Amino acid sequence: MAIDITELVEFYRTPLGRIARTLVSDAVHQLIGDVTAQRVVGLGFATPYLSQCREHAERVIAMMPARQGIIHWPKNAPTQSVLVDPLELPLTDAAIDVVVAVHAFEHVADTEELMRELWRITAPGARLIVVVPRRRGLWAQRDNTPFGHGHPFSKSQLGQLLKSHSFIPELWRDVLYLPPADFKPLLKSARLFEGGGRLLGSALAGATVVRALRQSYPAIARRQRASRFVRLPEMAPQPALPTRG
Repeated sequence: MAIDITELVEFYRTPLGRIARTLVSDAVHQLIGDVTAQRVVGLGFATPYLSQCREHAERVIAMMPARQGIIHWPKNAPTQSVLVDPLELPLTDAAIDVVVAVHAFEHVADTEELMRELWRITAPGARLIVVVPRRRGLWAQRDNTPFGHGHPFSKSQLGQLLKSHSFIPELWRDVLYLPPADFKPLLKSARLFEGGGRLLGSALAGATVVRALRQSYPAIARRQRASRFVRLPEMAPQPALPTRG
């Protein structure tokens, strides 16, 4: 079940949410790279990580799933957010250079179809940045943050999903080593947790961030959707009337 937009907004307003945003943003912006004159889409609830892109990108659109809900973004400016079905994005083929997916993959019922759709809307060589809760991480075991909802991923699961749909994983980052607790002394030591966690390995990380490059040819053809017909009563087949001799 998808987490509600109000819960996401409220989390990022808490001290723990602000720290999580900072730590994840560091990794996301390292992996995004230069977006000058490029078209960027944020999928899921990616707005906390898109602000820096707005300064240089040609355009930035925040696409929020209908089951999650939508907010006006950015503040004090014309809206750049739109409510969508993540499996049927309202974009033409090869229209996007960068996709940043946060609080998205873990809430989609059909990740295979999502990958086909992401391949369709991205241009060859496009960058896909994905942030997911780590399957065995502490954050995935607690439901007091958005990273504790939905389906978490291991690194191998996410890597295989990307590669099987012609997105080649290029760079990985592990983040959120601090425990998911709104405890002030703990939050003040967040950077120490991140540094120490990297020395000990990824076992303690709460989330995984990956950058993958879109290949020129799809590994799996897009599924053909069946046409939907609505049978009208007046158009239903009727038996022929008996003829009189």
